[in-house]
Amino acid sequence: MSPLSSNAPRGQSPLRTVQVLGGGNAGSSAHVRSLAEGLVARGVRVTVCAPVEADHAYDFLGVGAEHVHVPRSSDPVSVAALRTACANADLVHAHGLHASFRTVLALSGRTTPLVVTWHNRAHAQGPRAHLLRLLERRVMRTASVVLGTSPDLVDRARRTGARDARLAAVSLPGRHRTGGLLGAGALDLDTLDAFDGPDRDDPDRLRPKTRAELGATGRPLLIAVGSLDRHRGYDVLLDAARAWRDLDPVPLVIVAGEGPLRPVLQRRIEDEELPVRLIGHREDVPELLAAADLALLTSSWESRSVLAQEALHARVPLVATRVGGIPDLVGDAAELVPYGDPEALADTVVRLLADPERCAVLRERGTRQAATWPTEDETVAQVLSVYDELTQPRPLA
Repeated sequence: MSPLSSNAPRGQSPLRTVQVLGGGNAGSSAHVRSLAEGLVARGVRVTVCAPVEADHAYDFLGVGAEHVHVPRSSDPVSVAALRTACANADLVHAHGLHASFRTVLALSGRTTPLVVTWHNRAHAQGPRAHLLRLLERRVMRTASVVLGTSPDLVDRARRTGARDARLAAVSLPGRHRTGGLLGAGALDLDTLDAFDGPDRDDPDRLRPKTRAELGATGRPLLIAVGSLDRHRGYDVLLDAARAWRDLDPVPLVIVAGEGPLRPVLQRRIEDEELPVRLIGHREDVPELLAAADLALLTSSWESRSVLAQEALHARVPLVATRVGGIPDLVGDAAELVPYGDPEALADTVVRLLADPERCAVLRERGTRQAATWPTEDETVAQVLSVYDELTQPRPLA
């Protein structure tokens, strides 16, 4: 009988796994919490190695996992702490490139199977980009199995030398999600479902207080969520917003999130008098998204974008760039535009705001598309299957 079974024979120890997090990616942290909960429920022992801040935010202890504080660093002290935590593990599962590289260092000289889930591609230029490619190659060639969260990541893993790369069944964690999932506050599907009804087509009756506070009463409200970093494409969003100044009423774009580009973006908004507000980190993203007419995703690359998934779940029409894993994720349930094309973005938004029937079609398609995504149970089942492959004794030839 498999050691993964919660009904293992008497005397057989449960599978001991270690989940390694870097602590920097909210989506992967939420995924690990959901995964830990499912594994523990099935009799697997789970230790989560992550910065203490990650445990405070995602409460791994609350789902029955152990937590070991390991800083987000590859210095010898952190690697030694991770090596100690993994000493008695039957299998180690690392999430993200940086966490995976530290795990490769920590497992050096050991035969412990390593599973890597690659959630996102790192964004860097120049010498740092070269360094990241070297890290990728080391991790991909060392891991027993690489699970990529989008088809392009699976292809990249194979090109980089992965022995076994597969598409990951990654769910959007539901009712247990906690802070910062979008980089600006978590979304709760139960909250969003409460706003799904006949008022969905009447934005001034939907969350009127939120719209009034944002200055969007009687005008379309567009929302973008995510850190103010270069790869998010907010410069393109501001270029597109110039075209919306001629509409009557003028749509309001709100961007929830913080980051290094805030001063640059704010200066452009003021100098060009653009109908855009940077509202910083928010804890009420569920209300913001539920009150919006459209959601905007303008990134240069995304894997399984949380905003895209939340928008479709919330029945908010989505305009997104045709990059990375987005086309596979949303199918025909969103309007896709080329990255870096402000005219295409502006024209698509204008067309949707003038076409309620098309918006209604996208909402219905969004509901159907979301139903095709993996559930949390399916995600755990795939991971257990991989663990089973790697930990079962191989028959003698």
